[in-house]
Amino acid sequence: MLNHRFEKDLPFSDGEYKRRLAKTRAAMERAGVDLLWVTDPSNMAWLTGYDGWSFYVHQGVLVLPDADPVWWGRNQDSNGAIRTVWMGDDRCIGYADNYVQSTERHPMQDLAQRLIGMGLDKMRIGVELDNYYFSAKAYMTLAAELPNATLIDATALVNWQRGIKSEEELVFMRRAAKISEKMVDGLLERVEPGVPKNEVVAEVQRDAIMGADGHWGDYAAIVPLLPSGSDAAAPHLTWDGEPFKKGEATFFEIAGCYRRYHVPFCRTIFLGQPSDIFIRAEAALVEGLEAGLEVARAGNRACDIANALAAPLESAGIERGARCGYPIGLSYPPDWGERTISLRAEDETVLEPGMTFHFMPGLWMADWGLEITESIVIKEDGAAETFCNRPRKMFIKD
Repeated sequence: MLNHRFEKDLPFSDGEYKRRLAKTRAAMERAGVDLLWVTDPSNMAWLTGYDGWSFYVHQGVLVLPDADPVWWGRNQDSNGAIRTVWMGDDRCIGYADNYVQSTERHPMQDLAQRLIGMGLDKMRIGVELDNYYFSAKAYMTLAAELPNATLIDATALVNWQRGIKSEEELVFMRRAAKISEKMVDGLLERVEPGVPKNEVVAEVQRDAIMGADGHWGDYAAIVPLLPSGSDAAAPHLTWDGEPFKKGEATFFEIAGCYRRYHVPFCRTIFLGQPSDIFIRAEAALVEGLEAGLEVARAGNRACDIANALAAPLESAGIERGARCGYPIGLSYPPDWGERTISLRAEDETVLEPGMTFHFMPGLWMADWGLEITESIVIKEDGAAETFCNRPRKMFIKD
């Protein structure tokens, strides 16, 4: 490590960052990538430690085969980079502010000139093409400015390296899980008929940021989702100022977050006495969830979890076409998933120890919804470990 102008509170050890960089370089070599251009802020943070709310402008990390990575972004954000990345300050490069949201020039022009100046403009450059943070305009500009380079699709190359969590990462996820539990406990206490939704969300967000067990809480990549009644047929509605009502179910999809590591956790609260359809759906969903947890073992496949979940639901006459889970870990908005493996019938990825998933078998029917989920880690032996420890049921408040 190089000396820095600032004392840094790096999340992980030197060895952890070296491990990640070595894995990424090996993946680059297998993919025929000479130089990797990483724009996903989750991948940037995983590789370098960079942490800032600057992903609304063009930025990224250059991963070279034989030198420390280079952080590149808006000039004012380079001040954040030198305070958060493990590399030396000379590996943080900023571009001028007249590139920002300009119709006359594009930041990729600056990046291209940097690459030319570094003698890196004739390489096979991997870019994350299918990514929230790399625009079509960015690709077109980079291609035009680097006519001697070969741009190849490196979407999810880094994401796949993140799948198996280190012990250092699992420590952070267990801290996040304690925050998730605190958030759900607060919801169970506060949700009552007549209480406005926004008031409950304000308190649950306070719980999230205050943290748990002496560890502060970070902001989650997704805001709390809590549709009620017939609106619970739509899984991604947020909140309004309307009160909770008796006779309705509300599912709560939240995640505790510690230093960008997420542990999503979902439970459903029914105010009043649920109808028979809810009772039967809850029983089938819990049975399927527990069957999936039992087969979530090293050596089994992602599809085995999905198929185990499906059997009790099908027996109960419930059709569910969506995937039932995805990998989790370090993330930034707008998503806390890692966008690699999917827990669904078509995915035959073999499960390995240290993989972490949100096992998310939500039910979204025509006019109602129900969510009971678990975040899990695949173990060396035996069934998966659940990060959180709360009753696996629909909570009824009469």
